[in-house]
Amino acid sequence: MRIALVTDYYLPTLGGVQTAVRSLAEALTTAGHEVTVYCPDDPAVPRHEGAHEVVGLPVSRVFRPDGYPFAWPPRRVRAVLRRELTARRTEVVHTHSEMFAALAGIRAAQDLDLPVVHTMHGRIDVYTRNVLPVPAVTTALLAFLHRTQVDHRGIRVAPDRPFTRTRTARRMWRVMLAQSRASAHVVVPSQHFADKLVDCGVRTPVSVLSNGIEPTVLDAIGPARVRTRAPGEPLRVLWVGRLSPEKRPEVLVAAARSFPAGTVVDVLGDGVARTAVARAASETPVTLHGSTPHDRVLAAMRDAHVLVSSSLDFDNQPMVMLEAVATGLPVVHCDPDLAEVVPAGGGWTTPTPDAAGIAAVVRTLHDEPERLERASAALVAARGRVEQRVDDLVAVYETVLRPRRTT
Repeated sequence: MRIALVTDYYLPTLGGVQTAVRSLAEALTTAGHEVTVYCPDDPAVPRHEGAHEVVGLPVSRVFRPDGYPFAWPPRRVRAVLRRELTARRTEVVHTHSEMFAALAGIRAAQDLDLPVVHTMHGRIDVYTRNVLPVPAVTTALLAFLHRTQVDHRGIRVAPDRPFTRTRTARRMWRVMLAQSRASAHVVVPSQHFADKLVDCGVRTPVSVLSNGIEPTVLDAIGPARVRTRAPGEPLRVLWVGRLSPEKRPEVLVAAARSFPAGTVVDVLGDGVARTAVARAASETPVTLHGSTPHDRVLAAMRDAHVLVSSSLDFDNQPMVMLEAVATGLPVVHCDPDLAEVVPAGGGWTTPTPDAAGIAAVVRTLHDEPERLERASAALVAARGRVEQRVDDLVAVYETVLRPRRTT
């Protein structure tokens, strides 16, 4: 099968979507499919990543939201995609974002009568509220630009849910619903997010298909090992992600002030909240390492005792948590919804989603290291759960292709 993966976020920038798309591209290629990744062009983006090809799309010279290259202008991006999809005799277009690379992918697919599958990776209502300047204004602009590419007519979002009470939130939910309606099938990595989408009105077929870790990363990780902590050894706590308000890194820093003496906290990642987090981390056991290459992230996971995820009501299925599972690293998370990501017995939901809740779990793990060992052993036994598999996704592709092949 000839497959186009179209995304606004790809290597060498770091993030969950980038990791998920790379893993999917490698796995599909290994399974014998012809895969091309289309993403905003950047001098640092490699044109070839593994066995699949990467095609750069035109970008804005002045606008880089959160530091990412931004596909622009829409007409030119669409023309490049239409030309490339035609030349490669593409059969299915799989979009992985809600911005202009993906939107151009939808329009080009419509021009060529190709089916579109869309993976909804995350909550753009939460992301835009926390990252964009003056979200009341900028989300209105984004929604307007989205409507110029994808039809929003008839889509209504009621203010009767906790996550749709504000005007800006409803605006972004309409974007997500419009993108879903423009697709033949929607893929969601987690059940909790799929339930929200359907509850808000998505009527396109939805499949819950977990992301996974590709074989090359599993090889780089090596065999998972059970964590043990000797008496007197520091408890090594790890946090990995974008330093952005929706990830709540400041909650981890606040919790660290109450961690037992001898606890070491390493934070890997960069973002718009870096300065504020660095200021808050003064005189705490927290060390900020900034943007970190993927191989060093994996090495840090191998050395740590526990991973902490401080986000709440935002993440869908964090790739960093899947990587932690692959290394045998137990996970503490604040969001009860993320319990579905962690195999049974391999982690803990904090009793409260605040700094006190994180601190309470870390103190228990410090005082009772056997809990870490049992959780780590559970993850080592469940490592196969996070391996990238594509059979179910290929079945989705076949489903959207079937009506075209029979006409």
